Amino acid sequence: MILETEPDVDVVGEAEDGATAVGLVASTRPDVVLMDVRMPGVDGIEATRRILADPGCRTRVLMLTTFDMDEYVVEALRAGASGFLLKDVRPELLVDGIRAVTAGESLLAPVVTRRLIESYLAQSCGATADPEAMRRLGALTPRENEVLRLVARGQTNAEIAGTLYVSETTVKTHVGRILTKLDLRDRVQAVIFAYEAGLVGPAARPSRPGRCLVIHRPRNRRG
Repeated sequence: MILETEPDVDVVGEAEDGATAVGLVASTRPDVVLMDVRMPGVDGIEATRRILADPGCRTRVLMLTTFDMDEYVVEALRAGASGFLLKDVRPELLVDGIRAVTAGESLLAPVVTRRLIESYLAQSCGATADPEAMRRLGALTPRENEVLRLVARGQTNAEIAGTLYVSETTVKTHVGRILTKLDLRDRVQAVIFAYEAGLVGPAARPSRPGRCLVIHRPRNRRG
């Protein structure tokens, strides 16, 4: 109901479980899937993994759940999700989140962001940089490396622009080139890549209307 009132969001379908979701994405090709984590049968994490396993799929997945446990966040990112929000998020922030993910931004609930980075580093990146990721870094210019480092530190385009004393449009251009050169889907993948490549270590509105597919558990119905 929240999304259907938005003029730039078109809800093209709903599914009651992960298996149905995978088929619907294949047939409707939405820009964004709003995915529940816990569902009967195939859960949201596995459904996300299956959806994004298709190399031709341009759909982005935004996870929506009542659970803010670290393992769900990490597994969602491993599966390729572009964002993670809790169900108690305010309606306007949910809509803004869909718009941000459609535009290629990453989106994480503030309450889990810091724990997410720490958990991902501990469970996924290990103590040494990935040689292949380090090799791929060679495709970037020094300024693009600098922008990627700031992206990985969680800075927004506006914050990066302020740090580097350039325009926000220039930052957007750099980010776009980074994603293209490294063959990455979005900023979440860019952050993960930056850590895997050893570029950083622990410390630390869309241009067009979007189409959205809502995946959720069925409500109990009477009669």
